Amino acid sequence: MTSERPREAAVGAKTATGSRADLPEPVMPQERLGESLVCTLPEPVTVACYDLRVLEALRRIIRAVDLHSRKLLAQYKITSPQLVCLLSVNEHEPVTPSAIARHIHLSPSTVIGILDRLEAKGLIRRERDLKDRRLVHVSITEGGKALVGSAPSPLQDTFTEAMSQRPEAEQEAIADALDRIVEMMEVGHIDAAPILETGPISPPIGPGKVVEPPGAAEPSR
Repeated sequence: MTSERPREAAVGAKTATGSRADLPEPVMPQERLGESLVCTLPEPVTVACYDLRVLEALRRIIRAVDLHSRKLLAQYKITSPQLVCLLSVNEHEPVTPSAIARHIHLSPSTVIGILDRLEAKGLIRRERDLKDRRLVHVSITEGGKALVGSAPSPLQDTFTEAMSQRPEAEQEAIADALDRIVEMMEVGHIDAAPILETGPISPPIGPGKVVEPPGAAEPSR
């Protein structure tokens, strides 16, 4: 009798405190569906908002490009679209306006306006073809060549330097990714003016001439 009591006491204590195997299963949230109870799990709390990340990145890029364009205008008296057009003329001269439009992905009407301003600055010259008077050939002047040699890249210098240090495969991948974004947004048909710029646009007076009031901002193209 005496030897049984400690055993009974130990069993009683185990029952009172319970072992890990004896603990009840956690109760899951339940919803009543018809006549049966269905256990529900909590919804995941993380959602990948990649579209918002892309939007924020694009907005930062647009802002940076716009600021660089204003810097170009202040230091070199030329806008980024004008510099892009001038670089195309320098590379392909003599070249027609329609060919320039294809090279830099701008509409022909936009290119004509840019050429008007470049000619007014003395950076390019336009001559009609001797055989076909409907054709116009654009060439760069000595002043234009000097500007091309001294002006920075149409993009930020930091980006141009960093991009040049990347392997060619990575540079191609970056360009392909941006092209893919254009394709996904279905905006390939939109005029690809390189920069968003603001300011009054003075109407041209005669071929290749622009009249601006004193202190007026540079035309937007």
